[in-house]
Amino acid sequence: MNTRNFIIGIIAFSMISCMEDVTTVYEQPLPETVVPDIPEEESAQPAQEANPEKAYEWLIHMQGTNGLVESSEFTNFVSLYDNALAALVFMAEGDLERAEQILDFFNDRLHSEFESNQGGFFQYRDTSGEQGSRIWMGDNAWLLLALNQYHEISQTNRYEILANELETWLRSLQEEDGGLKGGTNEDGSAIPRVTEGIITAFNAVKGFDEFHEKILLFLSEQRWDTEWQVLTTDSENPAYEHALDLYSLGYLILEDFPKSVLHKADRFLTAHTPASRSTMITGYCFDEDRDVVWLEGTAQMALAFQTAQETGKMEEILYDLEGTFLVSEINQEVIGLPYTTNPGTNFGAVALWDHADKAATVSSTSWYLFVKNNFDPFRLEKNKQIPEHLKFWSATEAD
Repeated sequence: MNTRNFIIGIIAFSMISCMEDVTTVYEQPLPETVVPDIPEEESAQPAQEANPEKAYEWLIHMQGTNGLVESSEFTNFVSLYDNALAALVFMAEGDLERAEQILDFFNDRLHSEFESNQGGFFQYRDTSGEQGSRIWMGDNAWLLLALNQYHEISQTNRYEILANELETWLRSLQEEDGGLKGGTNEDGSAIPRVTEGIITAFNAVKGFDEFHEKILLFLSEQRWDTEWQVLTTDSENPAYEHALDLYSLGYLILEDFPKSVLHKADRFLTAHTPASRSTMITGYCFDEDRDVVWLEGTAQMALAFQTAQETGKMEEILYDLEGTFLVSEINQEVIGLPYTTNPGTNFGAVALWDHADKAATVSSTSWYLFVKNNFDPFRLEKNKQIPEHLKFWSATEAD
């Protein structure tokens, strides 16, 4: 295996395990959370002054001539999810042309990739757009979400066929109990049904019909913690039944969801020293081992508090988040946010890729820019007029 593919493999494996359903990580469930003993590293560079314009310029620098945005510098790694995020940021910034460059890439591969795969675009590929691998439902739902936003903002139907094909495929993944198949791994094995991906598809597929109703029934019966009143993973490991993104995205996606869930996310709060400074910052981890501050997830929480109109809490989170900016290795005039503050594990016990704390990433930077632009990517389909009897979250708690 050459060095390029090795790097792609390491990052892909690490990012795959960020999905909250990690039933294959352990042979037996652990009785309690285990916190890995991972030493803090010395700071790589001095703290950088927060500047949203410079962060946006960094994102622009990461876009190649084929329209694709590289997930992090010098990785030769492209994620479908990251490109959906980048397209949404470009729309939020009013730059439809750059968003179109991303969406055109996938639109041009509707027949050669999507249809030849019998549905679904590859989750990962290299910066040339080749070497595609793994088809995950959740990332494809994010692409549909970006297409919906583009059509709303541009007031055109430029990608109508692509959007219709994605919606049809997502609907085809629904099983009898309402859950959605996760997709297919590189070896042909099935990807588990991931709660985060399912609620993203719930938002991305427009309107409200039997598809959405069955998802809600599935969530209420199989992915709902009646004690904590929160969405859960499908992990057999009790240490990983709760995931940060199900708190933030659950609130952002499901209408009338109690905002008290955002304060329940304090169970993930932790403090670590980022590569960009010598003092600790507070933020949220992926899970309850709390061995890192996950900056993408922390930015998601900031957006959720912004949407909940808890401005003070949002500003408090942003203050710490902005202390982690790094100068680009490609262009010293621009900055971006790394994935985490320090080395550690992502969701579950799998170690993050090398330098996850030392290089700017599209995901963290994009969610930060959503907050700065007051841009909620779920807002378009947030109010689906769900029948009251299906709002299982409303019957138990009121704000």
